[in-house]
Amino acid sequence: MKSQARTGSVMIAAFEGWNDACQAASDTIRHLVARYDSKEIRHIRCDGYYDYQTTRPLVCHATGRRRIIWPQTTFYDLEIAPGQHVYAQIAPEPNYRWRDYCNESLRIADELDVTHVITLGSMFADCPHTRELPLDVEYNGDETGDPDQRYSGPVGIPTILDAIAHEEGFDTTSMWVSIPQYLGSDGCAQATMRLLNGLSHLLDMPLDLGDLPCKAEKWKAQATMLVRCNDDLATYVQHLEHEHDMNEKARQEASLGGPACEQLVKEAEAFLKGLE
Repeated sequence: MKSQARTGSVMIAAFEGWNDACQAASDTIRHLVARYDSKEIRHIRCDGYYDYQTTRPLVCHATGRRRIIWPQTTFYDLEIAPGQHVYAQIAPEPNYRWRDYCNESLRIADELDVTHVITLGSMFADCPHTRELPLDVEYNGDETGDPDQRYSGPVGIPTILDAIAHEEGFDTTSMWVSIPQYLGSDGCAQATMRLLNGLSHLLDMPLDLGDLPCKAEKWKAQATMLVRCNDDLATYVQHLEHEHDMNEKARQEASLGGPACEQLVKEAEAFLKGLE
């Protein structure tokens, strides 16, 4: 991953719901809002974008009065370093009129002189918790990695926002972290930290991780305990570890070419046949 973002003209967007396994993507925005000097600067009204039977309003009681909180989109101005700002967008994934919603979001981005839109997502995948969680990054619609491994299928609002932003002339980066599918849907500090580290590299500046490293270690320890209590799961995780390690070795050796690369391919094919 190379640094492409221009500080001061960047908007980071994350959406709760289908695109947000373990809330890792939206927690990234919430973490930044909590750790840095931030203020709400724009909103998008919920009317026309949400099915309230799917994304329900909330009721809360403050100062002795009842208050209804409707789903909405909030834009923040974050000062991540003295005189250096980025913008953040967070919302539940809309149910209706996605193109209109994205166009309204990008009008606000344009008003804020944003030139680079970064969308975040998190998904469940076949990956082990004992290795660094995979982070897939796409710049301006161009995916990295093996073309045969690129995703084809249903998409969520981050992908649509990324595509429309690119069509409208914004620089775009899509960043997705993978989370082991054999774990539950509770929060995953490891995944949130992975996204923050990716953003740090992209923005070319360190981001405050707060207590995420401690929470990530706790998450990893709990996952390890779960695996130890289930022999079938332990065997499955061992397969994932082996596949991950072989893929990493292949990437490291790919530049060598010749016999070394051919041997890695043979080893990978033999391993995959053993899983059938």
